[in-house]
Amino acid sequence: MSAPTADGTGRSGLPTDPADVTPEVLGRLLNTDVRSVRYERVGSGQMAGSYRLTPEYAEHTGPNPPPATLVAKLAIGELSQRQFAAGVFRNEVLFYRRLAPTLTAPIPRCHAAEISADDTEFILLLEDIAPAEQGDQIAGCAPEQARAIAVAAAGIHAPRWCDNTLFELPGLALPTHDDRVLMDSILEPMADTFRNRFALTGRAADAVDWLVAEAGPWIERPPRRFALIHGDLRIDNVLFGADGAVTIVDWQTITVGNPLRDIAFLLSTSLTTADRRAHEREIVAAYHAALIDQGVTDWSIEDCWESYVDSLIQAPMIIVFGCGAAMPTERGDRMFRTMLDRSAAAIDDLVPGALG
Repeated sequence: MSAPTADGTGRSGLPTDPADVTPEVLGRLLNTDVRSVRYERVGSGQMAGSYRLTPEYAEHTGPNPPPATLVAKLAIGELSQRQFAAGVFRNEVLFYRRLAPTLTAPIPRCHAAEISADDTEFILLLEDIAPAEQGDQIAGCAPEQARAIAVAAAGIHAPRWCDNTLFELPGLALPTHDDRVLMDSILEPMADTFRNRFALTGRAADAVDWLVAEAGPWIERPPRRFALIHGDLRIDNVLFGADGAVTIVDWQTITVGNPLRDIAFLLSTSLTTADRRAHEREIVAAYHAALIDQGVTDWSIEDCWESYVDSLIQAPMIIVFGCGAAMPTERGDRMFRTMLDRSAAAIDDLVPGALG
C-alpha cells in the first residue's frame, strides 16, 4: 500500500492534500501550461475533500480555452481511512470514466480522472457549477426541488434500464447470498453502535430494529427491474441553480439495483415529514412519467409505487452504514439523526406494522 510522502502526495504522485495540486500537477492533468493555482474548500463531503481551483494559465491560443475555475475532488486523511474508503474512490472514478457519458442526468463535466493502483489515492477535476449551491440535508428541501431531483434521477436509471452490460464493469453486480452473509455479520454490531451513540428510543429505535431484521432478506431478493443507481441520492449531493436546475454529484456509492431505492431514499430523508406525506405520490408519478419519456415501457405506475414502498429500507441502511464509515462531526451527527427520524416516519406511514 502506498503512504503519503513528505510533500503531501501519495507514492502514486497523486495529491492527498489540496496544497499539492500544484501548477505542475494541474497542468499535466489539463494538458496545458498553468502558472499558478489557488484553492478553497467547498462542500461538506465526509469521505473525500472537494476544492474550488482558480488557475492562472499561460497564454492560450487553442480553440477551447481551459476552465476559469474547476472543482478538484481527492482522497484526504490518514492512509488507514483512505484504505477503508478505497472502494468508493474506485467507484467514482469508474463512474466518470465509463458511465457518466452514457446517462442523461445532469452531471458535472469531468476534465480528468486518475486513481492509484491500490485505489487509495485519486483526483477528479470537475466542472464548477457555481453559483449553484449545495443542498442542506438538515434543513431539507422544498417539494418542487425534490420533484426536480426525482425527474433528473430518471436520467440515471432509464438509459441503463435492465442493461446486463453493467455487470461487465468492476464492482457492479446484484447482491449475492455471500454478500448477505457478509452484511449480516457487520450490520447488527454497527446498529448497536449507532443505537448507543444516539441513545435511540421510540420510532427511531424501532426503525433500526426493523432494518436489522429485514435487511438480509431484502438485499438478497432479486429486484423486478434493475438499473444503475446513485445509492446516496439526497440533497447534500445535489447542487441547486437559481433557475431551479439541479446537478447531481458525489457518485461514490454507485451500484446496480432497484432504481426506486434512489427515490425512496431521496424523499424519505430530504423532505420534512409533512411535505413528504403531502407530495410523495405526485413526485413518484412525475419520476415514473420521466422514465416513460426516456423509453421505459415495462413499468407501470403501480409497479413504481410498490417498489418505492419496498425500497424505504434503503434509508436506515445507508444511515447506519454511512454513520459508521464517516468521521464523526457535529453536523454529521445532526444530519444522521434528522434523516433517521424522517425515514422512520415514512416507514411507519407506508409499511403497516413494521415499527410495531
